[in-house]
Amino acid sequence: METRIPDKIYFKIGEVAALASLRPSVLRYWETEFSVLKPAKSRTGQRLYTRQDVDTVITIKNLLYNEKLTIEGARKKIKTASKKSDKEIYDIDNRLTRILSEIREDLQDIRRSLL
Repeated sequence: METRIPDKIYFKIGEVAALASLRPSVLRYWETEFSVLKPAKSRTGQRLYTRQDVDTVITIKNLLYNEKLTIEGARKKIKTASKKSDKEIYDIDNRLTRILSEIREDLQDIRRSLL
């Protein structure tokens, strides 16, 4: 079942706990176990989770509760997924750079032909 995340910028720990059907203490514990889960804190010390943090919480819950991985196993799977994601971003960036270079060359050719 897909969890619907409200259209907000920040979520308090109680909101995230309710969305993920977890206790806030579980979220605080996961913060110590998963380096990818580091919510910002307000001036008053309130945890402020982003939408990406909420997605991460739901992913961790799925790995631990549905796939029955250990915390270490979930940590490794998240790290592997993060590396794949970084590589995909790098590949996309390289493709876009090449495309923009080609467009620039085409525009320079057009400019030269107009002069």
